[in-house]
Amino acid sequence: MTMSDTMTKPNPDVIPRPRKQWRKAFTALRRLLSDKEDTGQVFEIMRALNGGTEERNYKRLLRTLSGGRLAYERVEMAPKLMDDAWLDSFAPGTVGAAYRTFVRSENISAKGLVDLSRQRATIVDAPHPHAWIGRRTRDVHDIWHVLTGYHRDGLGEACLVAFTYAQTRGLGWAFIAMGALFRARAHPEQPGVAAIRQGYRRGKSAKWLLGEDYVALMNEPLEAARYRLNLTPPTIYNSIPSGERDRASQLAAQPA
Repeated sequence: MTMSDTMTKPNPDVIPRPRKQWRKAFTALRRLLSDKEDTGQVFEIMRALNGGTEERNYKRLLRTLSGGRLAYERVEMAPKLMDDAWLDSFAPGTVGAAYRTFVRSENISAKGLVDLSRQRATIVDAPHPHAWIGRRTRDVHDIWHVLTGYHRDGLGEACLVAFTYAQTRGLGWAFIAMGALFRARAHPEQPGVAAIRQGYRRGKSAKWLLGEDYVALMNEPLEAARYRLNLTPPTIYNSIPSGERDRASQLAAQPA
């Protein structure tokens, strides 16, 4: 083997250097905007554009007061969120109880996101701190639905995406949010654009949620947790009738 071979061939023991894959991201966004239930496209966009985000957020975690402990313990949330006995243990009015009601009423599970994230992924389950915080971001998505008050309709998902970009600074989240904003502008009579922008502002003003101890947070009273985390009400989103929220965001629109 020559020196040039060792310089050009990828090393399987090294996390690949992130690079942006814009064509893949645009293809995935088009599919997602056509069908908001095609959640796999979100992970395609994240893989295409979010390179480096996990490293940046892990370093930020270590700078927080409790981040060293959280990074050392490296709790995996997905197994807990799939444990019915654990979910059933939360008292009424807590974040955990609200999450339990949310996932069961929507007939969803953390397992769905886990399975989707593993498709065509190489390091999602790696025993590496950057991979761990990536899993952590994935697993708390539906907890953030509960905390922010955004439902799973098209507009709620778009608002949460904008909120998530403000929290994580992942380019993939910004890309999806901009796509949703562009579609929402097709219906100026509905304040979908304003709702999505408010989602971003709420993410900017809220406490950094990736630095939270989620095992402890799930036991907090929901309203007290929202107050502590500076999660203001989603007033614009709430002003739109539930039956109009998919139309307001156009995340459920069919391609022309």
